[in-house]
Amino acid sequence: MALAIRRATPADAATLSALAERTFVEAFGHLYPPEDLDTFLRESYAVDRQRVILETPGYAVWLLEDDGVAVGHAAAGPCGLPNPAVEPGDGELKRLYVLAAYQSGGWGGRLFDAAMDWLQAEGPRTVWIGVWSENPGAQRFYARRGFSKVGEHTFPVGRVVDLEFTLRREKTAAPA
Repeated sequence: MALAIRRATPADAATLSALAERTFVEAFGHLYPPEDLDTFLRESYAVDRQRVILETPGYAVWLLEDDGVAVGHAAAGPCGLPNPAVEPGDGELKRLYVLAAYQSGGWGGRLFDAAMDWLQAEGPRTVWIGVWSENPGAQRFYARRGFSKVGEHTFPVGRVVDLEFTLRREKTAAPA
């Protein structure tokens, strides 16, 4: 394997769309009725929607590639989580996914670091993350990196409404 991380560009919209769909289905697809999952994927990961994200200043996406084939991604931007403590200028890690075959090699942590470095490039700021309440592995991953639970919110996928934990790392928290 020749793995590398690079910043995605608008030309990567189709690749990002396919990878975002594949990683979401691999991680969570079993939780939802097929019609709800299909609708969610079409709306959330459409190529045009990914292109908009990639073209929007203040947002960034990184791809983990194995010999040029995308196998993971991270996305970051302004915080959009529904928490009353969110302030203008706060950042959010919006997505962090690595295909199962590439997990446990430290590459998720490297993608995380790329996003955090970018979010902190102009100085320290509070960073937020939403994580599924029934994903203790992800919760431990973020806790090791200075995030703590500060609330809860919902994440609808069709008729299924998941409980998400809202995590935050304060400006003063040092990365692990």
